[in-house]
Amino acid sequence: ASGSEEAPSKGKGKAGKAADGLGTCTYVKARHVLCEKQGKINEAYKKLQDGWLSNGDKVPPAEFAKIAAEYSECPSGKKGGDLGWFPRGKMAGPFQDVAFNTPVGVTSAPFKSTHGYHIILSEGRKN
Repeated sequence: ASGSEEAPSKGKGKAGKAADGLGTCTYVKARHVLCEKQGKINEAYKKLQDGWLSNGDKVPPAEFAKIAAEYSECPSGKKGGDLGWFPRGKMAGPFQDVAFNTPVGVTSAPFKSTHGYHIILSEGRKN
């Protein structure tokens, strides 16, 4: 049943305004690291920088998952920080802004939300 529901929708598709899909998608798949203290999130980010980011490489999801398991204070840390797919409007302010504006495969810089300090790895987008 789900396949036939998509056919009637015309228009936007992949040829919409933003070819990269940033800010225009409805769902994002992401992993994150959440820490209460800024020092701890900076330590986690430094590990990501030393391993990949300083070389201009993207962090492999499996490696990001190891950092999340080690550092994250969110229950999702046990699953490698995996938040799965979530819709626009589900996450709080700054978290949603960063999640929906980080290109797929890219790791965000550390940022603060009402829950603490985060790093996000964007794994996918869909409408």
